[in-house]
Amino acid sequence: MGNRKVSFAPGEYYHIYNRGVDKRIIFMEPKDHFRFICLLYLCNTTKNITIRDLFMNGFAVSDVFKFNRGDTIVDVGAYCLMSNHFHLLIKEKIDGGISLFMKKILTAYSMYFNKKNKRVGSLFEGAFKSSHVDNDEYLKYLFAYIHLNPVKIMDIDWKNKLKNSSNQSQIRKYLDEYSWSSYPDYTDKHRTEGKIINKEVFPDYFNNKNEFDDFVNFWINYSKDPIGVTYGID
Repeated sequence: MGNRKVSFAPGEYYHIYNRGVDKRIIFMEPKDHFRFICLLYLCNTTKNITIRDLFMNGFAVSDVFKFNRGDTIVDVGAYCLMSNHFHLLIKEKIDGGISLFMKKILTAYSMYFNKKNKRVGSLFEGAFKSSHVDNDEYLKYLFAYIHLNPVKIMDIDWKNKLKNSSNQSQIRKYLDEYSWSSYPDYTDKHRTEGKIINKEVFPDYFNNKNEFDDFVNFWINYSKDPIGVTYGID
């Protein structure tokens, strides 16, 4: 992945993100989102799995999260896919785990996307970006930052237009129905995609759904936009 300003170490937490080259759309339809989500599960393994062969050999969607992937190489705490970028909160589990995980995902998805759309060349904007989550406040904040990203789809200026109490339910309903993030997995919604994340290795910030709801409500009502302001993320 080239020289990095951030070095990965087992036991440490990292915010991983990247976007399409030239800010292009990388998730054009639900099928694309779901493919990437499948890769978040299937690529997190010590096994040498040829993802393309799985799908070419009649690997059904219903089989994805039943697949015995064996030992994992990273722990995922949260994720969100937007139209032209993605965010992940990851804990390094083994030496080189994050680099291997991301290489497998980005290679597999790029091959899928390029073949599907009859294109060639790089899909992503260089090497994936990363930041070391080196304090508890930042780590907890990322659960809001990552999960609230989809609200920008409703309105890019949502912090000024949608934060009043009459629209709280609108925001929460939208987030709960947004299928391409781990948000529903923190609201006690039981779904197979929940196997992607491992809550056990992340701090127990939310003992129950109500505590998570209160946490999200706090950031919705915060006087500043939680999408990137506090820690200078974009």
